[in-house]
Amino acid sequence: MNALSEKVAIITGASSGIGRASAKLFALEGAKLVVAARRKSELDILVEEIAMEGGEAIACAGDIKDESFAKDLVNLAREAFGGVDIAFNNAGIIGETGAISSMTLEQWEETLRTNLTSAFLGAKYQVPAMIERSGGSLIFTSTFVGHTVGLPEMTAYSASKAGLIGLTQSLAVELGSSGIRVNALLPGGTDTPMAQAFANTPETAEYVRGLHALKRIASPEEIAKSALYLASDASSFTTGAALLVDGGVSINKT
Repeated sequence: MNALSEKVAIITGASSGIGRASAKLFALEGAKLVVAARRKSELDILVEEIAMEGGEAIACAGDIKDESFAKDLVNLAREAFGGVDIAFNNAGIIGETGAISSMTLEQWEETLRTNLTSAFLGAKYQVPAMIERSGGSLIFTSTFVGHTVGLPEMTAYSASKAGLIGLTQSLAVELGSSGIRVNALLPGGTDTPMAQAFANTPETAEYVRGLHALKRIASPEEIAKSALYLASDASSFTTGAALLVDGGVSINKT
């Protein structure tokens, strides 16, 4: 039996990068998916690819910052597939970077709302649906930045992603007796469009690779395998974890 047979999963940020790779892997492992992002055309291509590989997925385009969208995703999962077992709240942005003295309140709030408040909104509706199914796995994509490593001029990103770890730990304690596991996935440098925009010169890309003990960055498919671990029963006694999948960037000093 596949690792996610008979499971229903919501994945946000599914149009590219880690979310897209995770959607394809989860589908191959038997999950029925509701995939979400802002770009409908990319989601439609993903759904078509999953169908061609024998999987089932439905696309729902919208803004994760909107509470109504969080509610719509859960309602769609219920209507199409009967409920929610797994929610991978993966969507996020780097947001505005630069000196804190030059950052506007609007820029700060946009990053916090996209990365942290959206996770609260997702969980608000995902948790009751999981309780209906007597348990589930709730996953948030955080990062090593602001947790094990401080990087300059990334204050809003660091604060929002570190906040996800606090949210994870609190919800893990709150929901454990309901059979819901809650974990944060902390990738290192990964070959995604967001990372490419950040490391946008050969020199910067080489520097980023060198920060890691493995002297390379991950493929999205590598990170998706760790998301699958947290989603599946392979991690049945894992909750409240901040799981570093960072190629050793947190411990590298060379």
